[in-house]
Amino acid sequence: MGGVAVAVLQPLTLCRPRGWSPRPASSGKSRSCIRVRARPVRAALVEAKPTPALRVRDGGGDDGGDRSVKVQLYRGGGADRTDDIQAEVRALARAANASVYSPELLVVKYGSSPVKVIRRTLKIVTALGSFGLKLFIDQRKGVIDQNKRRRAVELRRIFTRLGPTFVKLGQGLSTRPDVCPPEYLEELSELQDALPTFPDAEAFACIERELGVPLDSIYSSISSSPIAAASLGQVYKAELRYSGQVVAVKVQRPGIEEAIGLDFYLIRGLGFFINKYVDVVTTDVVALIDEFARRVYQELNYVQEGQNARRFKKLYADKKDVLVPDIFWDYTSGKVLTMEWVNGVKLNEQEAIERQGLKVLDLVNTGIQCSLRQLLEYGYFHADPHPGNLLATPEGKLAFLDFGMMSETPEEARFAIIGHVVHMVNRDYEAMANDYYALDFLSPDVDVSPIVPALRNFFDDALNSTVSELNFKTLVDGLGAVLYQYPFNVPAYYALILRSLTVLEGLALYADPNFKVLAASYPYFAKRLLTDPNPYLRDALIELLFKDGKFRWSRLESLLVQGSKDRDFSAKDALQPVLKLLLDPDGEELRTLVIKEAVRVNEAFILGTAIDTYNFIPDFMKGLIVNGNATGPLAMSIAEQESMIALRDQVIRIWGLLRTSENFDPAMLQPILQVLQQPEARNLGERVIGGITQRLAARLLQQVLRVPPTVPASTL
Repeated sequence: MGGVAVAVLQPLTLCRPRGWSPRPASSGKSRSCIRVRARPVRAALVEAKPTPALRVRDGGGDDGGDRSVKVQLYRGGGADRTDDIQAEVRALARAANASVYSPELLVVKYGSSPVKVIRRTLKIVTALGSFGLKLFIDQRKGVIDQNKRRRAVELRRIFTRLGPTFVKLGQGLSTRPDVCPPEYLEELSELQDALPTFPDAEAFACIERELGVPLDSIYSSISSSPIAAASLGQVYKAELRYSGQVVAVKVQRPGIEEAIGLDFYLIRGLGFFINKYVDVVTTDVVALIDEFARRVYQELNYVQEGQNARRFKKLYADKKDVLVPDIFWDYTSGKVLTMEWVNGVKLNEQEAIERQGLKVLDLVNTGIQCSLRQLLEYGYFHADPHPGNLLATPEGKLAFLDFGMMSETPEEARFAIIGHVVHMVNRDYEAMANDYYALDFLSPDVDVSPIVPALRNFFDDALNSTVSELNFKTLVDGLGAVLYQYPFNVPAYYALILRSLTVLEGLALYADPNFKVLAASYPYFAKRLLTDPNPYLRDALIELLFKDGKFRWSRLESLLVQGSKDRDFSAKDALQPVLKLLLDPDGEELRTLVIKEAVRVNEAFILGTAIDTYNFIPDFMKGLIVNGNATGPLAMSIAEQESMIALRDQVIRIWGLLRTSENFDPAMLQPILQVLQQPEARNLGERVIGGITQRLAARLLQQVLRVPPTVPASTL
């Protein structure tokens, strides 16, 4: 839910709503805004501790006296951490009865309520049946493709009318390019959690019931109406009585468990029908429904959401430009979540962001880098990153909100995705197709050979631009069309992260029509390829740098240029893993390639220096040296000489990139020199020296005999 924090510029009144009170109202005039009275401290809510503490003076007691309260604040110290854990345990105890998805319990509950089931069934069948009839008519008339956009809009409106379960279902379908055509993906992605608010009195009663204390003992003030409403709950802005901390209070919608439970009971019955009678659908529909239902039920447990937020904060808020609000466990339960209030502007409100002196593109880049870390480093990521859940703070930080729906990327898939990008850059479509096994897109018994031509047809056209110039949405749409035509089963983690990056690129395009998310992502991929010691990524790097037995220096230079744009790039991290791989007992094939390239580079330095020296001597002396050779002092063509000099200059540039990287220190070469003292390294050096000697001897023989300038490859 994106409404935990909205634009800071929005006016807000902190007060109690008219006519609401947890106790009988006192006599006197009715007031639209009442200051909440102080109540005695409840030990279950706040605990008095010696230190550190914040002393709050309160003169609003019934006796009119001066009362002081000590409120423990979590600062990250040992004792504070213990208190925080204890508070979390108490919150877990309050959420002990939180609902968990159980198909068996749904059958028991609703199997004995036929009237309720029939009434809801008629409403759903009427809405979706009319939509299905329109699709059938479109197909009979041959206009189904022309009407895709129109029908997609209608389906989005139907899901909104049918309520929370179908809003969530539509949002889930919007991330599945293997299930829905592109037009439906776009429309369903616009589904907003904007449902009518429920009465404030019910919300406040829920807070008191869940936390076990009167509302006025928790908050000194609370907004008179919700700041935002969503499918599962609504959010208020409040001020904690005993610390003055401004917080967002998320309260669950009454009866939501009943509503979604009945809907999933019916949808699951439909899944059984599809599995049994619809042969076209090969996926286990009931299993998909159960997985989706489990995720939605997890969102109903706000303590779980608080734990998700804490885990996300620990993993990703170490970067100074990322903000994750903290959780107040003593004011949190299964149906009430109290978290730090974030002042900020939604990421899609460009003008408001710029008025604060911030740049949308800087924030989007922060979001992209954080999304890549979520997907490819730790594998734990935010599964609902729409613009309402991303805020720009006045300090220029990107704040993440709403941690009800999270997902994880399997470790194997994290490395396979980076390898997939390498295969795309190399236009190795057979390898790309085989990647889909590791990514769990295809079962092992599926033949990928028919998929290769489809990938080639799409990517050959898309890659006419460099990878960094590709529009990510175009790439995702094109790939989605391929996935839709073949028996792919796109895992939830992959579909969700594609949606995340597509959303970020869409936000950036408002500020810069030429923005490309792949260009912003490439430095991260380059850094990981150059520095990560994982064997899979080492192989991917070799595959990227070597082709047909030759080293592609331009690729290495490009990787270093892009990798150096990542603030965490280190030349030390880039050098040592490669050397270890080179000296690995199983690295003989790579060593042979490297020896050949080392010989070629040394030859380029020696002969390039000779050519430069020749170019600096006086012309009358050149005539004596060349002895009638029109191409200069060496028996080489002009093109070969230029190639030698270009290679030498490129290697010098690459060394310059390493030296200018952040934290470069010549002392970091000491461990590398130690590695080179190993027997394998000494043997490698001897082979390089032997190769250089052989090449120079061949050059000398050419020079003496003046044979045509071709040098046989070294037989190493």
